[in-house]
Amino acid sequence: MTLACIFGCSGPVLTADEAAFFRDVAPWGFILFRRNVETPAQVRALVAALRETVGRADAPVMIDQEGGRVQRLGPPHWPVYPPGRAYGALRTDDPLLPAAFARLGARLMADDLHALGINVDAVPVLDVPQPGAHDVIGDRAYGTTPETIAVLGRAAAEGLLAGGVLPIIKHIPGHGRALADSHLHLPLVDAPLEALSQVDFTPFRSLSDMPMAMTAHVIYGAVDRRRPATTSRRVITEVIRRDIGFDGLLMSDDLSMKALSGSFAERTRRSLAAGCDIVLHCNGDRGEMSEIAAAARPLAGRARARAAAALARIPRTVEPLDRAWARERFRQLVAGAA
Repeated sequence: MTLACIFGCSGPVLTADEAAFFRDVAPWGFILFRRNVETPAQVRALVAALRETVGRADAPVMIDQEGGRVQRLGPPHWPVYPPGRAYGALRTDDPLLPAAFARLGARLMADDLHALGINVDAVPVLDVPQPGAHDVIGDRAYGTTPETIAVLGRAAAEGLLAGGVLPIIKHIPGHGRALADSHLHLPLVDAPLEALSQVDFTPFRSLSDMPMAMTAHVIYGAVDRRRPATTSRRVITEVIRRDIGFDGLLMSDDLSMKALSGSFAERTRRSLAAGCDIVLHCNGDRGEMSEIAAAARPLAGRARARAAAALARIPRTVEPLDRAWARERFRQLVAGAA
């Protein structure tokens, strides 16, 4: 039995208690953060240890490696990558070059991750930031228009896939208008549904063929004034599945974020009942994970089929990469976007 959840762990090595817990509950996958990262050899060993606990060589191990403010791997062992906005800010007369730049950046990140055994990256950010909104998205977005974000987001997703890493489109159906950081507060977006559909939902609609998506802990008043997308059956059914047309694996954003209320068992049950296929918990707190595991359900039915379809998108062989050339070309493009 595989449980419909993704868990983090507390440090750079698994404790005996964590290993026993993961063996017992068998989560679908895992997530790494900066606290879990020291050296390449250490990360490879941790990834292998996580997979050993569930007995699945292809168990998803994910990370937030966007670049800019959100980069879990960094110096001295891994390069610094620019934020998403840099790709849209490239000064060029070639209209195709920004997308090539975004693809190259993602392809290089995939090369870093693939070497460690990490097979999922929580990229691309498809949120469309609006004037006056909280800067929790800010320069993480590829631009300020849905068209630019859709084009560059697809390029980034394709770069990851070419390098053997699954992309996650986030934060569906859009965090760009939020006036608060959902890590700390529950944002309410009061824009009319027509505006949301024409702007915020557009990049997600354009990338609805992607294998995985992560929800936004945001209330969209025009759809459901009581519940954020993560726990709203109406938002998931009417907007994410129907309007946007996303039929891939849908995971919650982190259940430990303060935008959500109630016990961790309640958050888990509400998210899964609303239509999330998988719940995500990031901070590695053993007590919270135990509560989630007790409330979660086995991965079954359409959720299981979506999970299998997502993993099937990982290519058997990765696209060849001339690392020296690619790093130098990327350096030149970063300089052009500065």
